[in-house]
Amino acid sequence: MPDNQREKLIEEYRVRSEAAFAPATLKNYRMIIRLFGEWCEQRDLSPQPPIAPSTVAAWVDDMGGKLTANTIETRLWGIAELHRSHFLPSPTTHRLVELSLKAIKRKYGSVTKQAPPLGKKDVLAAIARLGDSRIEKRDKAVLWIATDSWCRASEICKFRVKDLQRQEDGSSLLFLARSKTDQDGQGAYAFLSGSGTAAVIDWIDEAGLKANDPILTKSQKGGQRTPLDPATVSRIIRRCTGRKDVSAHSTRVGGVQDAFRLGCDLSSIMVAGRWTSPEMPARYARRLLASQSAAAKVSAAFLEKDESAI
Repeated sequence: MPDNQREKLIEEYRVRSEAAFAPATLKNYRMIIRLFGEWCEQRDLSPQPPIAPSTVAAWVDDMGGKLTANTIETRLWGIAELHRSHFLPSPTTHRLVELSLKAIKRKYGSVTKQAPPLGKKDVLAAIARLGDSRIEKRDKAVLWIATDSWCRASEICKFRVKDLQRQEDGSSLLFLARSKTDQDGQGAYAFLSGSGTAAVIDWIDEAGLKANDPILTKSQKGGQRTPLDPATVSRIIRRCTGRKDVSAHSTRVGGVQDAFRLGCDLSSIMVAGRWTSPEMPARYARRLLASQSAAAKVSAAFLEKDESAI
């Protein structure tokens, strides 16, 4: 293929990928390419594709013990995408790279750090401590949406007033136009209880928000009506609960654990959290499930009996 034609294809790929990928994905991709470039520069290697499999394998070796296996796999996705953008085969599927990643997982493990759970009881206690000032009304709305909807922080920040759909029993549905697992925008719904709905409406009225305004925005009067940043949602949750270890994702984990304690079936939990696979909710509750396992039930049954009867 002539060089000028190849350059046109590469440029067209760039334009189309910017339209196809979410802004966060593009930001992450650029960060990966920058970090890989810096790593190569320190070793007098070229970061330009095609990149030798041995170079990628050495990069993986260097990341071992510093980053989680999931993060390393994400970095490898960036290298693969770089080669796709140049219409070149990816070195990430080479056996040398696969063996390097396998060795990292064997040596350091592949467990992903889980956000500490923040269950309904703790969130309700935090809400009960809040008053009726403008910022506290906003914070109540944040806490109710987080604990009721089981949404990710990025999803919580995207809700607009028009996405709140009232139900006859006083509860509401929050329409999710797009999410991490729904990049094509098929849409989904999240639950908001009657008390949560009342708190959110109280904040909407207090702030004078219109249909297209984000529900969760700055609390200052006259401030710009722009969505809160996901990191801000986590800071609000930490401030209101008094816990430094939690984040916005903690209410998602806590919700799953509460559901398992109440005996909810896995399919209903998947619907509530909008999961397409049971793997993640099962991972969130693995410690809890171990204490509710058949082994735990057998142990409890025998302890309840008179030893002479066993």
